Amino acid sequence: LSVFPHSDLSMNNITKLPSSPVHNLRFLEELRLAGNGLTSIPKGAFAGLFSLKVLMLQNNQLRQVPTEALQNLRSLQSLRLDANHINYVPPNCFDGLVSLRHLWLDDNSLTEIPVQAFRSLPALQAMTLALNKIHFIPDYAFGNLSSLVVLHLHNNRIYSLGKKCFDGLHSLETLDLNYNSLDEFPTAIRTLTNLKELGFHSNNIKSIPERAFVGNPSLITIHFYDNPIQLVGKSAFQHLPELRTLTLNGASQITEFPDLTGTTSLESLTLTGAQITSLPSSACDQLPNLQVLDLSYNLLEDLPCFTACKRLQKIDLHHNEIGEIKAETFRQLAALRSLDLAWNKIKIIHPKAFSSLPSLIKLDVSSNLLSSFPVTGLHGLTHLKLTGNRALQSLISSESFPELKVMEMPYAYQCCAFGACESHYKLPSQWSKDENSSIDDLHRKDAGLLQIQDERDFEDFFLDFEEDLKAHHHSVQCSPSPGPFKPCDHLFGSWLIRVGVWAIVGLTVVCNALVSATVFRSASSLSSVKLLIGLIALVNALMGLASGVLAGVDAATFGSFAAYGAEWESGAGCQLTGLLSGFASQASVFLLTLAALERALAARQAAKLAAGPSAAGLRAGIVLCLALALSVAVIPLLTGSQYGLSPLCLPLPFGEPPAMGYMVALVLLNSLCFLVMTVAYTKLYCSLEKGELDSLWDCSMVKHIALLLFTNCILYCPVAFLSFSSLLNLTFISPEVIKSILLVIVPLPACLNPLLYIFFNPHFKEDLGSLQKQTLLWRRSKHASLISVNSEDIEKQSCDSTQALVTFTSASISYDVPAGSSLVPSSHQMTESCKLSAVAFVPCR
Repeated sequence: LSVFPHSDLSMNNITKLPSSPVHNLRFLEELRLAGNGLTSIPKGAFAGLFSLKVLMLQNNQLRQVPTEALQNLRSLQSLRLDANHINYVPPNCFDGLVSLRHLWLDDNSLTEIPVQAFRSLPALQAMTLALNKIHFIPDYAFGNLSSLVVLHLHNNRIYSLGKKCFDGLHSLETLDLNYNSLDEFPTAIRTLTNLKELGFHSNNIKSIPERAFVGNPSLITIHFYDNPIQLVGKSAFQHLPELRTLTLNGASQITEFPDLTGTTSLESLTLTGAQITSLPSSACDQLPNLQVLDLSYNLLEDLPCFTACKRLQKIDLHHNEIGEIKAETFRQLAALRSLDLAWNKIKIIHPKAFSSLPSLIKLDVSSNLLSSFPVTGLHGLTHLKLTGNRALQSLISSESFPELKVMEMPYAYQCCAFGACESHYKLPSQWSKDENSSIDDLHRKDAGLLQIQDERDFEDFFLDFEEDLKAHHHSVQCSPSPGPFKPCDHLFGSWLIRVGVWAIVGLTVVCNALVSATVFRSASSLSSVKLLIGLIALVNALMGLASGVLAGVDAATFGSFAAYGAEWESGAGCQLTGLLSGFASQASVFLLTLAALERALAARQAAKLAAGPSAAGLRAGIVLCLALALSVAVIPLLTGSQYGLSPLCLPLPFGEPPAMGYMVALVLLNSLCFLVMTVAYTKLYCSLEKGELDSLWDCSMVKHIALLLFTNCILYCPVAFLSFSSLLNLTFISPEVIKSILLVIVPLPACLNPLLYIFFNPHFKEDLGSLQKQTLLWRRSKHASLISVNSEDIEKQSCDSTQALVTFTSASISYDVPAGSSLVPSSHQMTESCKLSAVAFVPCR
């Protein structure tokens, strides 16, 4: 074994070494004893190892550095004592280690710097004391380590440094003070004239004084982020000709750009989280080699001309107050590859602002106030972000961006021009399938290479191979993606939906108008329930009008909806349509609930021969229902304008938490209404004996409300199911089905309600007949009045007709019944009372 230069005894559970176990291994250069259970090392354990250069004792149980075992290892160059439990380093333990260059004492329990022990290590070049419990570094702590190049003191508890603690470190190039508890800037570093890399990030330093690095002209990199720095001297970073990187985050009290005179080699500058409002026009003159500039999270309002920073490759200016990009701002920045202007207040970008940026491939102007976007000079872009500019509604031509790969637009419709059609939404894996199939095809071509060589030239084959790759992999990833709720061509999508909506609109408007006319224009007495039926017909007509608006938009934008989609869904027309639809839908449910309660109460009181609900109470209930419906419909306008989330102008049962919360609350409210109606009618039918309902006056109205309740409840179930399925993340329902339900099922009750009244309620036929007779009499009386005016016997005829009119009118009034009474005459009597209508009264002369 004496001839082997290496010996590895690691991880052998060795707990004790004999006093002279390896004295014959004079040629041994590396000895590994790591990962054992050694608690101490006796004197003479390494005697005779004259050639030993590397000794590894890490990951043991040592509590102090061996006092005499390491002495006189004159060839030792690397000593690892890390990851032990060392809390004491004897003053003479390193005597004789004249060749030691690397010393690891990290991850131990040291509480102070072993100053005396280090005085006997003149050749030491790198030392780490990290991950200990050191609190303070005294003056001249490393006074005899003139050859030390690297010193790591990170992850300790250092809160203070002696003003001369680094004196004597003439060769030090790297100093790591990160992750400590320093409260003040370490001014002791001014004696480190050869220092190149300095780190003191993650401390508690609050300010950097003027001329802080005046004694460190060789500094290349400074890391001091994650400090609560609030103030930085304007001249703190002057005359650092070798400095390459400067990073300062969160200095909230900095209001001016620092003076960087003499710091001409700076390549990366980061000043974020400050309050800098402007940049000096000479900034680029001071930084001719600058490549990366990050001034995000400041208060910049105006930008100077960056033309002198010809080497700039990346500029980050997001989260500022910039309002305009001028033509000369980024002129002639031929090396610029990335420009981030997001989250500003940019309203105007000069048409030629980007015209001289041939290398630009990434541009982010998202979340600004742009209404137009210049495309001149951006033909080389591969990444473009315009999302958040809600005023930017115009379509952008794909021909302006031939190299584009990733883009984010304000509206999904703007992605239609880049091939992101609706089929991608329906089949999200289509691209991956195509790519996979293309890769399989290419593999098959590659596998058949030997057979193809005989058929055609080798070069032609690989040319075809490359063309296949380009054809299959050149695609644009555009978001947000178009889909059924963000269509490219047609708002309604399918002809089935289109025909269904038009049919519903026509029937809804005509039938509800007919019901309203027969109810409110009929000569018969207007009872409470008929008043509610008439009001339901009116709000149902509003629902028909809202659906008609959507149908009209679909027809007007047929085949080219993408060109108008953004303007439509963000405009007042969509908001008004959504408000009208929401109000009509909720008012119908609330009025139907009131009608059910009124019928149940009226029937019960009629059975007891008592007075029904009062007219004042009914009017109050109607006002409450309409006010509540209006309040519910207005909520989306006050909470992020949820009507404009889609061109359907309806709150969607998916999306952001506020929208989903609104829909779930709406479903619960309407479900409560249907539950109240069901309970009221169930109790009504259970309380009446068999045949008693038919004996009640106007039982047809009781049955009609029950039919409306059943129909509306059944049609509301799909809407409720959609809301809760989205809440539970049930994704088996396709977007097309959801769209069909919202366009067809939601307005369908407004269409069926009047049809049920027209076909199944006898009151409609009676009121319609009465209305026809009344209209006929009005026409005859008008015609007779015109003839009598031109007659020579006008006075006599007028007197006679007036007397007859008074007689008939008196007879009609005698049959009227107060509107608030629940017990009114039969419909036949009321029909007879309204056979004649008043005509123009002409006085006798």
